[in-house]
Amino acid sequence: MPPSELETEIGRFIGELRRRNVSPHTIEAYSGDLRQFVQYFSPPDTAPPAPRAFDAWMIREWLGDLYHQGLHPNTMRRKMAALRALFRFLAREGVVPHNTARLVRVPKAPKTLPAVMTAEQTNALIDAVPGLERPHAARDLAIFELLYGCGLRVSELVGLNLEDIDGGERWLRVRGKGRKQRQVPFGTKAAAALERYLSERKPGADPKALFLNHRGGRLTQRGVRGIVKLYAILAGSDPSVHPHSFRHAFATHLLADGADLRAIQELLGHASLSTTQRYTQLSLTELMKVYDNTHPRA
Repeated sequence: MPPSELETEIGRFIGELRRRNVSPHTIEAYSGDLRQFVQYFSPPDTAPPAPRAFDAWMIREWLGDLYHQGLHPNTMRRKMAALRALFRFLAREGVVPHNTARLVRVPKAPKTLPAVMTAEQTNALIDAVPGLERPHAARDLAIFELLYGCGLRVSELVGLNLEDIDGGERWLRVRGKGRKQRQVPFGTKAAAALERYLSERKPGADPKALFLNHRGGRLTQRGVRGIVKLYAILAGSDPSVHPHSFRHAFATHLLADGADLRAIQELLGHASLSTTQRYTQLSLTELMKVYDNTHPRA
């Protein structure tokens, strides 16, 4: 069967995202979510409805099916975000009269706080890296120092190029979500780790990439996750530790030591201060634990 009108418009929407330089991860996620949306409304040998035919009740029906599949509310919210973005594009293009998906309420995300390593736990894990005698210990130590020392997302870490490092002033040029760039300082320990790694780094298949895998290509997000998990296990730390654990620790430890919330927002690259404010809740939670465990009248 030839592509339906809905599939054609989704193709145009994905093309628009690529022209706007939206991150490949977002494009991949939206493409998968919208493909599932089309499949739900495409019985065997039947084309899905045209975009103009969709109303709020039809979208609620699809959302109800996601609920019955047992999907996590955050997953359902992401799928609805993809659908809202599609209909917003179609409304702007005049294909539909308005963004129908905005009329449908999304499930509330559960208010959960991520587990955060203490400063002692974080430093113990990083300090253990050189002594574990792994084949690429210098590279791996630099990875850990930048994850914790700069609060980078794993996608930002693997996206670093050699030209993004200002060793004299100790700044990194970081490309965050939505291709937004920011400058992030790094400390003396990260600088020492980078200097050692760069002195040992051999030219690879990707001459620009800062971090290379064993084949000389750019290290991937999956590769970094595997490295972090391996060292956490070898060092006798929590095996559930992942790259984002260091970003949580970075923000929480800065806040606990009196850093300004706005400064932390800039360092993390958060578009909204409300996203950064969740670390205030983390600090309050730890404060209550201390109070409950130590105050005689708690």
